[in-house]
Amino acid sequence: MQKTLNLKYVKTLVILLTALVLSNCTSQQKSRTLKIAHGLDSNHPVHKAMEKMGEDLDSLSDGKLLVKIYPSQQLGSERECLELLQLGSLDMTKVSVGVLENFAPKMKVLGLPYLFRNKEHTFKVLDGPIGKQLLNEGEKYLLKGLCYYDAGNRSFYTKTRPIRKPEDLEGLKIRVMESATAIDMVKRFGGSPTPISSGELYTALQQGVVDGAENNPPTFYLSKQYEVCKYFSLDEHTVIPDVLVAGKHLWDKLTKEEQEWLDKAIKNSVTYQRKLWAASEEEALEAVSKAGVEIIHLEKDRFSKKVTEMYTSYKKDDEEIYKLIQKIKAVK
Repeated sequence: MQKTLNLKYVKTLVILLTALVLSNCTSQQKSRTLKIAHGLDSNHPVHKAMEKMGEDLDSLSDGKLLVKIYPSQQLGSERECLELLQLGSLDMTKVSVGVLENFAPKMKVLGLPYLFRNKEHTFKVLDGPIGKQLLNEGEKYLLKGLCYYDAGNRSFYTKTRPIRKPEDLEGLKIRVMESATAIDMVKRFGGSPTPISSGELYTALQQGVVDGAENNPPTFYLSKQYEVCKYFSLDEHTVIPDVLVAGKHLWDKLTKEEQEWLDKAIKNSVTYQRKLWAASEEEALEAVSKAGVEIIHLEKDRFSKKVTEMYTSYKKDDEEIYKLIQKIKAVK
């Protein structure tokens, strides 16, 4: 009798354990981990916003949708990450609009210098119908735009001499993103534009491959380029946002519920990132100034006049972009 009871007990225990293992396996199978790559430092506001997004996504999905972030170009440059999205080898990435315009041509409108009046105007455009329209531009290229992160204003910084007026750029090799718009802009200022990936820029500055570059204060600080370049000229020529992009392969694979979780987590991260960004700009300028960088405030009108023809050139060459420019300028 005792042996029979023990045998029944063992069988019951085996069944329960098997059910527990199967249940755990099923639970694990239902969870999905999204791989996100970007080229920024892990202290950057965008990276912190992604971490926030991951925390919210974990909470909203009850652990069914998770995030793993690969910062500092671990999986490649911005262009390479976009190509990985198209192949379905990566789920999401953060890229600058300046790079994304090579895959979604209408995005180049956001890279035009002195397009936005101020921060309020910028956010109204990006968060409104125009911004949403542009996010959808990449879908035909298997790229799903999800949101814009604030990347502030881009300005010039140099090694050997300061930029105080447009003419000071003449003869200088200036690193730019792989962006036709950025290349055109630097040429109109009189400089020699040189496309180099962000991961190679510090060494390029050190070795004299380029004489300077252009970017926002937090990136200038966190990349430690202030160790090489001792002049930061605040001409604030462009407001080029960062864009969070998913591969269409991923988006189409997500259920409607998963898309809703992701959308909510992303919106929360945008609000969080913009607050972080505002604080990081002040901190960066203060830090590089203490490190011996001369912060130069410029007469922006002298620079903006040099690039006005960039707008009118689209009237003949690309009517759709020209119309977008007028729509953006009309936003109140």
